Amino acid sequence: MTEQNVGGDVFFLLIGAILVFAMHGGFAFLEVGTVRKKNQVNALVKIISDFALSTIAYFFIGYGIAYGIHFLATAAVLQGDVENSMFAAQGLGLVKFFFLLTFAAAIPAIVSGGIAERAKFLPQLFATALFVALVYPFFEGMIWNGNAGFQNWLESTFGAAFNDFAGSVVVHAVGGWAALGAVLMLGARRGRYPQNGKKGQAFPPSSIPWLALGSWLLCIGWFGFNVMSAQSLEGVSGLVAMNSLLAMAGGILAALFIGKCDPGFVHNGALAGLVAVCAGSNLMHPLGAFATGAIGGGIFVVFFTICQEKLKIDDVLGVWPLHGLAGAWGGIAAGIFGMEALGGLGGVSFMSQLIGTLVGCLYAFAGGLLVYGVLKYTIGIRLSEEEEFMGADLAIHHIQSEPESRLTSQQ
Repeated sequence: MTEQNVGGDVFFLLIGAILVFAMHGGFAFLEVGTVRKKNQVNALVKIISDFALSTIAYFFIGYGIAYGIHFLATAAVLQGDVENSMFAAQGLGLVKFFFLLTFAAAIPAIVSGGIAERAKFLPQLFATALFVALVYPFFEGMIWNGNAGFQNWLESTFGAAFNDFAGSVVVHAVGGWAALGAVLMLGARRGRYPQNGKKGQAFPPSSIPWLALGSWLLCIGWFGFNVMSAQSLEGVSGLVAMNSLLAMAGGILAALFIGKCDPGFVHNGALAGLVAVCAGSNLMHPLGAFATGAIGGGIFVVFFTICQEKLKIDDVLGVWPLHGLAGAWGGIAAGIFGMEALGGLGGVSFMSQLIGTLVGCLYAFAGGLLVYGVLKYTIGIRLSEEEEFMGADLAIHHIQSEPESRLTSQQ
C-alpha cells in the first residue's frame, strides 16, 4: 500500500471509531430516558465506567484472544515504524483496535439496559471485565478472525462461511442473549409483578425526550458501525449505507404501526431495524434490507410485549428482543435476502447463517448465566430492598439527577 492509501485508511477507520464511540452516549441516554428518575445518574455512570473498563480489558486480554495481537512493545513497533513489525504503518493497527474496542464495549452497554434499576455497581464492573476480556473475544475471534476452525468447517460443509459483516450476531445477539442470562439471574424489580397478593405495576419511561435523543445518537453512529466495518477505503460500499438507511426506515414504520404509535416502540424500532441489517448489509438488495428492518422492528414490539407481560421477564430496556432476537433474525436474514435469487450479491449459505446464529446465541446465553451466576452466589449482584426503593442514584452515587429541584421542592 502507498503511504497515501495507509493514511486514508487510518483516517477512515478513525472516523468510524469515533462514530461508534458516540453511540455509547446513545446507549446512555436511551437508558436514562427509560429508567425511573431515581436511577438516571446510575445509567450515565455505568455506561462511561463500562467503556473505560472495557478499554483496559480488551487492551490487555480480549484483543489478543480474538486476533492474537498484543501491545506490549515499543511505541515505534506499535506505530509500524520498525521493519517487519506486525503492526501496519502510521498506526493503522492501533486505530483498528480502537474501532473494534467500540464494538466490544457495546456488550456491557447492552447488558446494562436489561439489568437497570436493581443491579449492584461493582459486580456489574466485574461482569464487564469478564465479558470483554474473555467471553466476547472468543466468539469474535471465531467469526471475524477464523479462530478454532469454525468458519472453515461451515465453508467446507455448506459452501460458505458465516457472514456477519457488522455484527448482528457477533455484537448484538451476543449482547442480547448474555443480557437475558443476566436478567434471569438478577430477577425482576420489586413491585414490577404481582407478589404475595400485591398488585404489580408497570414503570413507564421517565423521559421520552432523553429516550429519543439516545435513539437518534445510536442511529447516526450506526452508519459508522456498518459502513466503516469495511475497515478500509478500498472495501467501502455505498450499498451498506443504503441498506442501513432502508432497514432503519423499515424498523421505524413497522414499530409505528404494530406498536400503535407508542414513542418507545417507534424509537427502538429504528434500532431493531439497524440491528437486523448489520449481518447482511454488504449483500442485500435495498428492498431486502427494508424487509429485514421491518421484520426486526416487528420482532421487537411483539416480543417486548410477550417478554414483559406473558413471560414476566423484567428486561427494562427490552434488550433481549431488541438485540438478542432482532440480531438473531439479522444473522438468518443475511442467508435469505443475501441470495442472488432475491436480488442479493450471493456467496452466502442459509445453513451457515442459521448454524452460526444459533451457536452465537447459545454461547452468549450460557456466558450470561455463568458470569452472573458466579457473581450472584459469591459477592451478590442485587441491591437491597431499601437501596432499590431509594434508587441507585442515591444508594450508589449519593446524588440525584436534579438535586437542585429536589432541594427546591423540600423548601
